[in-house]
Amino acid sequence: DSNGSVKIWDLGSSRCINELVPDAHASSSSQNSTNTRIAIQAVDISDDCRTMIAANNHADVYVWDPSMSTRNLKPITKFRAHETPGAYLLHAKLSPDCRSLVTTSSDKSAKLWDTSTWECNQTLEHNKHTKWVWDAVFSADSSYLVTASSDRSAKLWNLGTGEVVRQYTGHKYAVTCVALNDSST
Repeated sequence: DSNGSVKIWDLGSSRCINELVPDAHASSSSQNSTNTRIAIQAVDISDDCRTMIAANNHADVYVWDPSMSTRNLKPITKFRAHETPGAYLLHAKLSPDCRSLVTTSSDKSAKLWDTSTWECNQTLEHNKHTKWVWDAVFSADSSYLVTASSDRSAKLWNLGTGEVVRQYTGHKYAVTCVALNDSST
């Protein structure tokens, strides 16, 4: 939420069963230790339910293993996804094959992170966006990614090559979200 917490709800009982406050005392960018809480910008759970992420708008990504219990999540790691000073993280999403995390930012980039090491293995930069990248969505087989940007375009990326396959232009205003249905039915 905007106060920096992630709540896990039991949908049957409509009760909050866990509240996580990642790094409640200070973000990794703070020079001093304050009780500042940074707004959570994105949350996601992998399709295999072994990874849960939360990302704040200062580009800190927190990773937990929820597979044992949603009441006692095991922290895996924390990292800074976008290092550009003043950049905001805008979106974070795990891939359907659970092998990648994409993060998008006001620094005009989309980055792909290997979920086995949490290292950045690709920054989409060839024919990159010229303004903020607001959103991204993976194809069902995790081999393509569509990004949405303030530059009034969406781009389809081949993640194997890092190349733009198609560019969708024609919007008069910023493209702030994107969805993809690549099923054959």
